[in-house]
Amino acid sequence: MNPSEFIVGLTAAGSEEEAVRMGKILVEEKLAACVNIVPNIRSLYFWKNALCDEKEWIVVIKTRQSLFQRLKTRILELHSYEVPEVLCVPVMDGHGRYLQWIADSTSTATSQDGI
Repeated sequence: MNPSEFIVGLTAAGSEEEAVRMGKILVEEKLAACVNIVPNIRSLYFWKNALCDEKEWIVVIKTRQSLFQRLKTRILELHSYEVPEVLCVPVMDGHGRYLQWIADSTSTATSQDGI
């Protein structure tokens, strides 16, 4: 099992409800093996020339690299933000049995490019 076949996806949600809704859909559609929701993140950023100080929920998504384009498209469809965070972090190494579980859990999802 090649660890580089796997990624961790990240997005932030403006409410717990939105994070849970997105997470459930991503897992149900087999675009993610697992989604972790990290509550009570405080985000500071500029948006439309104003300093924002917001409470957010980080959504951590474990999946395969070959599914990232579909994952990104789905997050953009589901998200309430005008410009949501959608990041892909490569996996450099990992526990083989866990990586196999990710592969098995997402095996019925197909990537946009047919992989």
